[in-house]
Amino acid sequence: MRMSGLLRRRLARSPEAPPTSGTVGSVTDLVRAETPVVMGVLNVTPDSFSDGGRYADLDAAVAHGVRLRADGADLIDVGGESTRPGAERVDAETETARVLPVVRELSAAGIVVSIDTSRARVAEAVLAAGAYLVNDVSGGLADPDMARVVRDAGCPWVLMHWRGHSREMRELATYTDVVTEVRDELSRRVEAALAAGVAADRIVVDPGLGFAKTAAHNWALSARLPELVDLGFPVLFGASRKSYLGRLLADAAGEPRPTAGREAATVATSVLAVAAGAWGVRVHDVRGTADALAVWQATGSPRLVTATGRRPATAPPTEAVTRSRQAEAATGASGGDR
Repeated sequence: MRMSGLLRRRLARSPEAPPTSGTVGSVTDLVRAETPVVMGVLNVTPDSFSDGGRYADLDAAVAHGVRLRADGADLIDVGGESTRPGAERVDAETETARVLPVVRELSAAGIVVSIDTSRARVAEAVLAAGAYLVNDVSGGLADPDMARVVRDAGCPWVLMHWRGHSREMRELATYTDVVTEVRDELSRRVEAALAAGVAADRIVVDPGLGFAKTAAHNWALSARLPELVDLGFPVLFGASRKSYLGRLLADAAGEPRPTAGREAATVATSVLAVAAGAWGVRVHDVRGTADALAVWQATGSPRLVTATGRRPATAPPTEAVTRSRQAEAATGASGGDR
């Protein structure tokens, strides 16, 4: 994959790109205080659930990263391995070969980049090429060496709730109280990171919607997000285009809404998550989310009443949510959609 001279010149003069100066210090250095982080998704994979194959070419990938930045992304999350339900793993060499050129080009242009990986080797190589943040879907469980890499780099680390790889995640979606259990399991991942020497102000947590979770679990985590915010660490929320939104918006025949038709629902989940206290959102369509968050901020950044306030933490299920749960029960669908 080679970059054209035209695209290289475009990157070099991009007015949108912030200056780079090595890794970010604390998580809050990513954006201005009290401003939600918008993480733009850039999958350089052939098999991701929403955009697999679209950005496998270097020029296409870098151009899309530039576009996401211009649309309002604070950082671009580059991933080289699909974690959609049932996806087979690729080896570290393949993953590195996919992401490294893209990260190098975007970082050289001054665009803030995160790396979506659960492998320490990949993270280490990409951090050396200019990435600022490691977004680890396994929360450090897939590769015990990840904590050392993050600690030594001094970079922010997203610890996502995770119970196993894509091939087995459906069987692991069993909970008595999903919010309490996710909170407890994330707490243990944070404790392990701190014990390994990772600074507290480098840690972000993510409930891992769809990863070993059913639609009902996703809705419960969304409704009770303040309980995760109360852990005291920034929370990243990623519902973008996921299958549970498609099932919620199913047509009269029960056919889920295709990924391209889930943007409005994604925007709604993102704004609600930020209003509930989320630090940031991970989305494919940056402009729609950035516009909605601008409206939210212009109206005074109103916050939802927490679970201890006047409103209940959950509301009675609507007919659409009930249909979504019935469809899920019939298909056994559950997964990370990444």
